[in-house]
Amino acid sequence: MLERGIVVSYETVRRWALKFGLDYARRLKRKKPSCRDIWHLDEVVIAIGGRKRWLWRAVDQDGYILDEIVQTRRDTKAAKRLLMRLLEKQGCPPRRIITDKLGSYAAARRQITPAIEHRSHKGLNNRAENSHLPLRRRERTMQGFRSPGGLQRFVAVFSAVRNLFVPPRSRRSALSTHLHRLGAMALWKTIVGVAA
Repeated sequence: MLERGIVVSYETVRRWALKFGLDYARRLKRKKPSCRDIWHLDEVVIAIGGRKRWLWRAVDQDGYILDEIVQTRRDTKAAKRLLMRLLEKQGCPPRRIITDKLGSYAAARRQITPAIEHRSHKGLNNRAENSHLPLRRRERTMQGFRSPGGLQRFVAVFSAVRNLFVPPRSRRSALSTHLHRLGAMALWKTIVGVAA
């Protein structure tokens, strides 16, 4: 906007995100679920108004963020809620679930999907751990979040847009990354209604 000579305040951008963000996120093309997928599950603590909230996240083997949910607890009930949402959204169970050593994941998996293979090891879950980094950078820039609802709305839009623009891990060459970004930009322009 600044390159075009339009000065916009942070508050204006925040209001645009509230007004248009969820609609854009809904229109973005979602990755088709596969029963061969591997889900990496992790949670991260975020302080909102001096109180701890847990952001539970599921990432697939390509680094694509499948779902995120803000919860007040870090227990089996919260893990079950994440797994139920994932199964509902994806439509089919994964081939394998990889988590850190939190016991809530194992208990929730035993109750919901006992047939799925579960690996629990700190080093195997780096894909989910690393998926928190862009959110942490954005959180510092925004100087934190004001409410759990605001955080949930933000991560819904932020993850959908990030999934669109960041190429999957399988595309490593410069040409494929460039082509991916061109396609992402074209899709973004059709979603927001900007003439190419």
